[in-house]
Amino acid sequence: MNAPPVTVTAPDLRAPHRYIVVEGPIGAGKTSLAQRLAERWPMRLLLERPEANPFLARFYGDMPRYALATELQFAVQRAQEAEQTADVLARGDAVVTDFMPQKSGIFARLTLDEDEWRLYEGLAERIGAGDAPVPDLVIQLQASPAMLLARVQKRARADEGRITEAYLRELSNAYDQFFYQLESDADFALLLEHIETMRGRKASFVKAL
Repeated sequence: MNAPPVTVTAPDLRAPHRYIVVEGPIGAGKTSLAQRLAERWPMRLLLERPEANPFLARFYGDMPRYALATELQFAVQRAQEAEQTADVLARGDAVVTDFMPQKSGIFARLTLDEDEWRLYEGLAERIGAGDAPVPDLVIQLQASPAMLLARVQKRARADEGRITEAYLRELSNAYDQFFYQLESDADFALLLEHIETMRGRKASFVKAL
C-alpha cells in the first residue's frame, strides 16, 4: 500500500503553477529540488518510491534478466501516482513531484529489447500508466555522467551500488532525446522571447511539456 504523500506548506505564498514536475536522470537532484519548491510554496509534495519496487536491486545486478519485471512494476506505480496526483489537483491543491508520467517509458525503452518493449507498451496502456494529468511546468535537471555517478555513490543506497557511469550516460542521452522530441515552432518562439527579454548575462530556460 502506498504511503501518504508528504505535505510541506509555506504560508502567504502562492505557487505559480498548479502542477510542477522536476525530472532528470538518477542522481540529478530531483528530490532535493522538489522538496525546496514545496517549502517555498503551499504545494503538496509527491515523491516517487523506487524502494517499493522489489525487482530494482536485482535489476541493477542483472539488467537483461530483470528489466521487464522492473519496468512493469514501475508502470503499476506510475498509475497509482497518477491517481494520487489527480486527487490532489481535484481538491484544488497545487502539487510538485520528482517524477513525470512519461518516466517509466524512458527507462523501459532504454532497457528492454524490441519484443519486451512491445509487450511493455501494451500492458502499460492497460494498466493506465499513461493516464495522468499533464504538468503545467517540467524542470529538467542535467549533470555529467561522472557527476551523476559521484552523487549516486555518495548517497550509498544499497540497491544502487551496481550502477555504472556507462548506464548513467545512456540514461542521460535518453532523457535528452525525449525532451528534444518535444520541441516545436512554438517552443522556439518562446525561447526567442526569453532570450530577447533577458536582463542579465546568465539565465536558464526550461519549457513545459
